[in-house]
Amino acid sequence: MAFQFFFRRLLFMVVVLVCVSIVTFAVSNLVPGDPARLAAGPQASAETVERMRRDLGLDQPAWRQYLDYAGRLVRLDFGVSNVSGRPVLTEILSRVPASVELLGGGLFLALLAGIPLGVWAAINKGGPPDVVTRVASVFGAATPAFWLGLVLIVIFYRQLYWFPSSGRFLGAAPANVTGLMTVDSLLAGDMAAFRTAVAYLVLPVATIALLEMGLFARLMRNQLVGGLSQDYIRVARASGLSEWQVIRRHALRNAISPLVTVVASSLAVMLYGSASIETVFGWPGAGKYVVDSIFALDFPVVMGFAVLASVAYVVVNAVADVVYGLLDPRVRIQ
Repeated sequence: MAFQFFFRRLLFMVVVLVCVSIVTFAVSNLVPGDPARLAAGPQASAETVERMRRDLGLDQPAWRQYLDYAGRLVRLDFGVSNVSGRPVLTEILSRVPASVELLGGGLFLALLAGIPLGVWAAINKGGPPDVVTRVASVFGAATPAFWLGLVLIVIFYRQLYWFPSSGRFLGAAPANVTGLMTVDSLLAGDMAAFRTAVAYLVLPVATIALLEMGLFARLMRNQLVGGLSQDYIRVARASGLSEWQVIRRHALRNAISPLVTVVASSLAVMLYGSASIETVFGWPGAGKYVVDSIFALDFPVVMGFAVLASVAYVVVNAVADVVYGLLDPRVRIQ
């Protein structure tokens, strides 16, 4: 049963990735502009553009172009940036650590605040904590990321001068070991650099956390409210356990499992949503690089990011399904 469950998830992931490759290929052929002209440069002659078209395989039938495109994707060959002339994969991966540091910090802070808030709301169902959780959930779902980021900049940079408004670091950066500025600072034993790196992280990480915290709190609250009315909870209470022991040992353990899927979905959505946050805060991550590439009409970078983000989205959700199945055997059976 477990093998069939994993096999179905793997097969579904392959099908989705094939569909992603078809969509990205179609989009790359529908965007305005001549890819051969963009690759050759605006001053290139007609002969040079035609030679570039042959080199890129644009003179081949559509089905042959797609097979070549799919073959390059399998080899992780996303082409060359029209702006820098470097491989697209190299350009994107060099900026991934900055995005990972930002998204990881935001997700961690959202969970750190959202789970206790959800528990607090469930214990006080119908009371002020429950209302706060609902408001936070609606706020996170309805607030644009770029608007919240600008508000935080106005308050904490323009008015209070507490935190920097843009960038990732100021001064001599620590030796690049992991690409994560905070981790590299700790590895170098440079606490001044660590404090600087954290200061630049505060506002963008807080933006992500405020947007996601309400969703996690709302889910935790709903799971606990339903779980606290189950028979096994009544038995636990009748055995003499305190309310906190009942929640921690029994209700919370069952309520935490569905959170795995929601966290995975939120992390996958952040891969796309990080572009607006990174742009607002001038954060030199993969999202901001793609936005800059859009304005520069650097289509190989845009298409490469779309494929990589889609693959990450599918893989993260597939892993979440597998983990959820391991935590809850009923999912595997269904």
